[in-house]
Amino acid sequence: MSATLIDNATAEQPRNDRNYLNADHTLKSWLLTVDHKRIGILYLIAVTIFFFIGAVAAAMIRYELTSPHGILLSSEVYNKTFSAHGIYMVFQFLVVAIPAVLGNFLIPLMIGARDMAFPRLNLLSWYMFMTGGLLITLSFILGGVDAGWTFYVPLSTLSETQISLCLVGIFITGFSSIFTAVNFIATIHKMRAPGMTWYRLPLYIWSHYSTAIVILLGTPVVAITLFLVVVERGFGFGIFSPELGGDPVLFQHLFWFYSHPAVYIMILPAFGVISEIITCFSRRPIFGYRFIAYSSVAIAFLGFLVWGHHMFLSSQSVLQGLIFSIITWILAVPSAIKVFNWTTTMYKGSIHFSTPMLYALGFMGLFLIGGLTGLHLASIDTDVHLTGTYFIVAHFHYVMVGGTIMGYLGGIHFWFPKMFGRTYSEMWGRISAMIVFVGFNLTFFPQFIVGYLGMPRRYHYYYFAPEWQFYHILSTAGSTVLGIGFLLPGIYLTYAIFKGKKAGPNPWGAKGLEWEQAGSPPITENFEKPVLVLEDPYNYNPEEDSKMYEHEVESADMLGGRK
Repeated sequence: MSATLIDNATAEQPRNDRNYLNADHTLKSWLLTVDHKRIGILYLIAVTIFFFIGAVAAAMIRYELTSPHGILLSSEVYNKTFSAHGIYMVFQFLVVAIPAVLGNFLIPLMIGARDMAFPRLNLLSWYMFMTGGLLITLSFILGGVDAGWTFYVPLSTLSETQISLCLVGIFITGFSSIFTAVNFIATIHKMRAPGMTWYRLPLYIWSHYSTAIVILLGTPVVAITLFLVVVERGFGFGIFSPELGGDPVLFQHLFWFYSHPAVYIMILPAFGVISEIITCFSRRPIFGYRFIAYSSVAIAFLGFLVWGHHMFLSSQSVLQGLIFSIITWILAVPSAIKVFNWTTTMYKGSIHFSTPMLYALGFMGLFLIGGLTGLHLASIDTDVHLTGTYFIVAHFHYVMVGGTIMGYLGGIHFWFPKMFGRTYSEMWGRISAMIVFVGFNLTFFPQFIVGYLGMPRRYHYYYFAPEWQFYHILSTAGSTVLGIGFLLPGIYLTYAIFKGKKAGPNPWGAKGLEWEQAGSPPITENFEKPVLVLEDPYNYNPEEDSKMYEHEVESADMLGGRK
């Protein structure tokens, strides 16, 4: 997968006259497409809408918490808003964003295939995702859900809100993920180009392969668990509710057996994105390729052995808690390997702080904070004091949101020229990346402090401890900055799709079949000729760096007027 770095003239060449975007302009052609690239774009539109809904709910929550007595919302509406934020962000954005958008678009391109193994199943997955999302939205239109995104029983079985309809929507969304995972595994196993051995696969593919394993093993468990809640609500069966003879702790075991691995469904694809970006913008081969690949698989399997650390206070024995604690500490090792190898890759590299690289560096910083604070929660003695507080909220936002969204935005900016054949403003890209990083830390780091001081999560009022108000005002100010940081890419990337400077096939001088063998944007069949892979990935040469830098300066600041 070798390529020479393009020069400025190549970067100016027009897009392909024939590509997947202009193959057919009708709405029907998009809604009935089986082209993996178009399906990726459909997912991009969908998850952006759901992210916006979840973000609006988050803004309402943060505004409400600036006062110890609340401002506008009743406690009932606050609970429903809080639930909407979690449900949309977790089930309709974080779990699906990178796999469904970037995974669908890139996996066949990166392994030399013409499409997914099951194209029609791929389209069905999108329709199921949309159906689930619409049912979730309908449940909030008809009155809302007040049980939070975890749906703990007996709260979820006793509530008179639209929980059953919402759970049916999540159930359908879960099958969308399962079908996507089956497609990914079959495609990676059977559709690789000649010469594309397992150890020539990009690390991005290894991350999606590991993610698909987690989805296949974990999603059916949570799907049937949530379905049983619907059955219990509808027919009064005593499965989880104690007043009917059920066991609420059983629900927690089943829910967290999936929901901790679900963190890796969110973060493993981001790991793959970061591996691609770090090596490209450091102009060095990735350090420890096999260790990074193996660590992804290790995370996928070890992630199923630690669910009990969410339940240290749920009548576990000391021995059970100790076992879960030790395995959780062991699970930190594969993630640490990745961070070490990324750092070593950058060491003595020729680093370029382009927009994707800034997001990658931001990812490393936020994920490191989230991971290290997670070790406090893996220890039983500290978890006893911190569980149920805002310390937990800050921790999982640093990992799930800071990690996943920084990886997602980094990937969107990195592969944007390939997806749309256009370049965006580097000036605005860098500004937005820095705003997101600063805004995120300003939003969530104060929550570590207020959590350490003892503020419980999920509370609407905290008039009994007005000293917490300062931290909430600081957090709300940060969320405003963060919102601006998220809004900016929506503006300049949308502008770039229609008015952006035309991109060449490989504007970053990156390695990989999608850059070296496919146009920008690719044709419907992906490649003009059959692909033969002869070299290992990531054969970067630091001596080529100067040309990349010249191209980067030439293509930067389009909106600012420099061309």
